[in-house]
Amino acid sequence: MKYEVVMGLEIHIELATNTKIFCTCTTAFGGEVNTHCCPICTGMPGTLPVMNRKVVDFAIKAGLATNCTIANFSKMDRKNYFYPDLPKAYQVSQFDLPICEKGYIDIEVNGQTKRIGITRIHMEEDAGKLIHDEGGTGSLIDYNRCGVPLIEIVSEPDLRSAEEAKIYVEKIRSIMQYIGISDCKMQEGSLRADVNLSVRPMGQVAFGTRTEMKNLNSFKSILRAALHEEKRQIKEIENGNIIVQETRRWDDDLGKSFSMRSKEEAHDYRYFPAPDLVPIKVSDEEIISFKNSLPELPQARINRYINDYKLPEYDAKILTNSKDIADFFEEAIKYDVPPKKVSNYIMGNVRKLMNINNDEVPPFTGEQLAMVIKLVSKGTISSNMASKVIGFMYEDPKNPLLIVKEKNLGAMNDEGALIKIIDEVISQNQQSVDDYQQGKKKAIGFLVGQVMKQTKGKANPQTVNKMLVEKINNLK
Repeated sequence: MKYEVVMGLEIHIELATNTKIFCTCTTAFGGEVNTHCCPICTGMPGTLPVMNRKVVDFAIKAGLATNCTIANFSKMDRKNYFYPDLPKAYQVSQFDLPICEKGYIDIEVNGQTKRIGITRIHMEEDAGKLIHDEGGTGSLIDYNRCGVPLIEIVSEPDLRSAEEAKIYVEKIRSIMQYIGISDCKMQEGSLRADVNLSVRPMGQVAFGTRTEMKNLNSFKSILRAALHEEKRQIKEIENGNIIVQETRRWDDDLGKSFSMRSKEEAHDYRYFPAPDLVPIKVSDEEIISFKNSLPELPQARINRYINDYKLPEYDAKILTNSKDIADFFEEAIKYDVPPKKVSNYIMGNVRKLMNINNDEVPPFTGEQLAMVIKLVSKGTISSNMASKVIGFMYEDPKNPLLIVKEKNLGAMNDEGALIKIIDEVISQNQQSVDDYQQGKKKAIGFLVGQVMKQTKGKANPQTVNKMLVEKINNLK
């Protein structure tokens, strides 16, 4: 029997406010344990929370950027649930009147556009962090993160594969970065996703029983966890077992999920309006003002790169996936270098180094990359040497011309010496010369490679190619 997976995601995004949602404690990441907290965010009796207006503003921007309807009237609620890392034993969130509802975003899957519905976006406070003793004797609690403002973006169950889920989270992350409401650093917990997943026989209308995997904080873990859970549920069904609605924990190191607890429904949380917080009212004029203040979003930037800079659609999508990289690209092209060349270097050498170092942006500037490209176009360095210059610049971001001089990476301009090397390569590789003369044009590439090897990459490959062709043709 063939099965279809059905998924919806709950994405928690920490907002980039300077202070917490109900107090003036800092939201800065890290710090000594229990130093970024006060009686309000630790829930001491007699304290009075005050809503951070910036949280409301950011939530509205998130809703507008994802095509949601913004509520003129919403409220905060108490979600009663035992959180060991929330000392109040309840979370302040939103229940029946969220700030944003009924939105959507479009994602690209296998060249096709697919619309993913967004049920709601609501505001809430983050919990603290449990630190488990390695010896198994107990757990400690760090309240620094307690009260950091969150928005939760709840999708419709419109996702049909793990790959779609990954693409959807990437798109949400990109949009949130573009509108400036979060850095979305998954390694720091600024963006975390809960995967709600069920399977059903192909063609069945009714959904299967879903499970939830909590707090996945990387694209890789979202992909792996969803694939694993899909296979696990199918195996359970085919073995005649019943899928239990539950919350599961994903262990990325083991590549497995483990049952944590039965999944609660909304009525089990015993929601009621937060008595210490006033309702939130937003006028139509304010909503229009927020909408007009939104910056250029990823899709608009893709279209501009294709139309204004004549970039291929593939390049435009890769560059705009991260706002930081798109800004880096635009800084580079200000210095009168071809946009396509900048794109090639970013997607090649620069991106490779970023992946190795797990960086969001390179340590050097767009202007420095433009200088490297100009050094190549002037013949100061070869394209091969440009890769080395970028590598050195990644380690020590200084003037690329200075790196060229210090490392002796300048292009080989001694024509006499180059002719001598070419003659040697021709004499030592007669078979390749014969192949080229017999019409096997690819043989010239091998010969160019041999010359580049002997010149240690300093010769200009185009010049070498031209000189080799002339030399071989004259041998006839």
